[in-house]
Parts: sequence; C-alpha cells; structure tokens
Amino acid sequence: FLVPHKRREAEPAVRFETAPGKQMQADFTVIRRGREPLLALVATMGYSRASFVRFTAREDAATLCECLREALVYFGGTPEHVLFDNAKSVVIERDAFGEGEHRWNPQLLALAETYGFRPKVCRPYRAKTKGKVERFNRYLKESFVVPLAATLRSSGLKLDVDAANAHIGRWLAEVANTRRHATTGERPAVLLAAEQTALLPLPAQAPALAVPDNRRVLPRESLQHPLAVYDALLEASA
Repeated sequence: FLVPHKRREAEPAVRFETAPGKQMQADFTVIRRGREPLLALVATMGYSRASFVRFTAREDAATLCECLREALVYFGGTPEHVLFDNAKSVVIERDAFGEGEHRWNPQLLALAETYGFRPKVCRPYRAKTKGKVERFNRYLKESFVVPLAATLRSSGLKLDVDAANAHIGRWLAEVANTRRHATTGERPAVLLAAEQTALLPLPAQAPALAVPDNRRVLPRESLQHPLAVYDALLEASA
C-alpha cells in the first residue's frame, strides 16, 4: 500500500527585532514590467520602521547604489549592516570563499566601504528574513501607487518614474512615516529621531556614482491638476 505523503510544514517566520542603528533592509519591488518598467527601491530601518522610497526604471548595481546613498542621506546616517536579497546587483556568488563568505558586487562593496555598513543577504528562498521591507512594499502599492495611478489616469496621464518620485516625498513625510505602525505601536518618524543617535555619521564627501539618466521631464502644468486631486485624496483619508 502507499504511505500517505506527509506535507512538509512551512518553517515559521520568527519576528526579529533589532536595536537602534543596527539594520536597514533594502529591496527592489516591481510595480510594472514591459517597455516602460517601473520599480521602487524601498529601504526600511529595522528599529524605527522608517522607510525611504526611490522609483526607478532599472535595478542594476549602479542604480541600487545611487538609491542606497539617497536613503542613507534621508535617514541621516549609516546603520551597522544592510540586509538584501540575493540579486546579482548585490552578490555575485554566495559562499564563494567559504560558508557566509560571499563574492559581493564590486559597486555595492565600494559603497559599503565608503559609508561604513556591512552588506548581508538573507538565506535563499527566505524572503521573510527581510519581512519589514517586504510588508512595506505591499503597503506602498496599496496606499500610494494604486491611488496615485488612478488619480493620474483620471487626468489622462500614466504613472511613471518622474510622476511617482514627484509625489513620494510628501507621502513619506505626511503619511507613511507618521502613521502609527501596526507592529511597534509607534510612529516611525518619532522612533527614527531616537535611532539617528545610533547611526554612523555620513562621510564628509562621498564620490559621485554614475547612473544613466533615463528620466524625462514632465511639463510642470501636467502635474498641477493631478497633484491637487491627490492632495484632496490624502486629506479625505486623514
């Protein structure tokens, strides 16, 4: 007779809290593929849950490094380590020099040396290891991307890199980082103020990173009406 196959239970994800200044989680999340791709680099501080977002059309190493540098400036300092997934823009070969001794992407390694953080990668197929940034990715899409795309569409415009970046700063400052976080029960911006005292200072003058400029400038008038509509949307949901 056949022995019933016992399904392997999924390994439970354990919530992992970090001390102030210890960890930042960073990840590219895909909004849209195709001829006009839209992605977002999301960086979330492990202790405060404060988040930074930069929209891009690429996810190569140069773009990753430029976005990370902007994130560190936004947070006002450098954490001890930054946790990534296993993308080629981060790690060329896992365990290349022994267990846990990876061959890092040289551009990322240069950035890490300049800013003083240690790159780390989560275990393969264990995206829950960086669950803080993964959860924010879902929140970003539901609370920012979808409403903004609908607002732009109503004015005959399409959500792209420029439009998303034109609106994300205010949303982060007034909504995402000032809401009461479901896990901590605190506002990320308030905890970030305390976390900043534990961050390493930014280098006095960091070398420029060359990133291809794929952006186009939208006419100023094309954003005036959608921005006003989106402002009303935010006020109505407050």
